[in-house]
Amino acid sequence: MSVTYSLRDARRLPKPRAMLTLIKPITWFPPIWAYLCGVVSSGVPLTSAPWLVLIGMVLAGPVVCGMSQAANDWCDRHVDAINEPDRPIPSGAIPGRWGLWIALAMSGLALVLGSTLGPWGFGATVFGVLAAWAYSAEPVRLKRSGVWGPGLVGLCYEGLPWFTGAAVLAAGAPAGEVVIIAALYALGAHGIMTLNDFKALEGDRQTGVNSLPVTLGPERAARVACVVMALPQLAVIGLLLAWDRPFHAAAIGLLVLAQLWAMRILLSDPKGRAPWYNGTGVTAYVTGMMIAAFAIRTIGGAG
Repeated sequence: MSVTYSLRDARRLPKPRAMLTLIKPITWFPPIWAYLCGVVSSGVPLTSAPWLVLIGMVLAGPVVCGMSQAANDWCDRHVDAINEPDRPIPSGAIPGRWGLWIALAMSGLALVLGSTLGPWGFGATVFGVLAAWAYSAEPVRLKRSGVWGPGLVGLCYEGLPWFTGAAVLAAGAPAGEVVIIAALYALGAHGIMTLNDFKALEGDRQTGVNSLPVTLGPERAARVACVVMALPQLAVIGLLLAWDRPFHAAAIGLLVLAQLWAMRILLSDPKGRAPWYNGTGVTAYVTGMMIAAFAIRTIGGAG
């Protein structure tokens, strides 16, 4: 199936519901949650600057994440015509080049909003916008790599928003402990993004996207994803114990045990169980993030 555009398509307007589908509200939660983790870990009370919290949540979720989804769908329109032809662009619900225009307009909006969050917030926004296009667009298209692609997405979904939330509330560089914990959870998110690639397995094979499920096969890719998700969390537990936060470490340990149980089920049928794991194991993963944020707020933060 190919995706072509006619003059008639260019004159049509996209359907409002299709535009909302294009920016995928279901994907906004991870960066919003990570931003809030950063806010909490800063040690600065949320009530001291509620507008910064609110603007940052809107920026991390609907704007930057939504923009990245629109950019990815535009750049992946030929792949989606194979994998998911009912998506807004290949189905024609977003006609002509409207997908590209929406992504570009949201990129500009992201930079405007980011400029209201001070130099750290603006710098992080610039990085996030550039990363979104580097992931999806030629000639860079880091999505082709099963290593760099999920790594970049994990960084932008978990590490960058966490760092930004802490920096914006603290009005400066976050404490070292905050950066370390954010980086570990971003690293673990590489495994989550690898599992997300299972749904595009056939299209990726046909279009030369070398995701880990393509290059390693579903079984081996799932095992690698599980190891990558688990090891950074074990490192977080070790650090919290070293920083005299045993109760927080124990709580995260219980969540890791729940994930290990879920991983056993995932590995019994990686391709079929990947969506199920994203609703169970990933929930435990992000819960641990917030626990870790509360644990370190009085170590390196202002609280």
